[in-house]
Amino acid sequence: MPPVPKFVLRYCAIFSLASAVTTFQPAQAQTQPIQDSQTPTSQAQETSIRTEAPQLAQIPEGDLRPLAQGNSLLSVEGGRRLMAEANDAVSAQDYNMAAEKLKSARQVFNQVSNFYGDLAAAFTGIDSRVSAEQRDKAVEAAQMRDEATYQLALVHRAKDEPDLAVPLLVQIIRSQNPTQDLGKRAYQQLFELGFVNVQYPRS
Repeated sequence: MPPVPKFVLRYCAIFSLASAVTTFQPAQAQTQPIQDSQTPTSQAQETSIRTEAPQLAQIPEGDLRPLAQGNSLLSVEGGRRLMAEANDAVSAQDYNMAAEKLKSARQVFNQVSNFYGDLAAAFTGIDSRVSAEQRDKAVEAAQMRDEATYQLALVHRAKDEPDLAVPLLVQIIRSQNPTQDLGKRAYQQLFELGFVNVQYPRS
């Protein structure tokens, strides 16, 4: 076989180099924008957190946000309205209606408390003011849930259904702690029902 001319070898080398450059350029072009887009996004998120946090307390007068109107059911105010309707039903001695309203109020307060608790946990270590506000709202809703639970237990007593009142009272004590006022009242109900024999606080 005759030797390959030098100009042919030189042409093959140039063609191979050009192919290699053409092959690797697209990969670099794809990698570079991804790296560039990640950094500004993170910076934008941090900037957004820093700029939005101070505005949380600046709620304008006549707030027109739908859940800030006070007529939403998924709120502490919505649960309180249900409790007020339950009180009206008790006054009319309609204990079945009162029980239904109080059950609904318990569910609303519990959901609201859980949602605020989830938000507080999500913002922990990111924005302490947001986390603290949601945590306070979660505690407020949980307190109202326990109040509704106590009222529901009293309704079951009025309906001569002590077996249904006991688990509700135990839930209150577990949530509130026996040293709190509502916890003490719940335990006193258990004593009056005969479920426990040792009085607390002791006289």
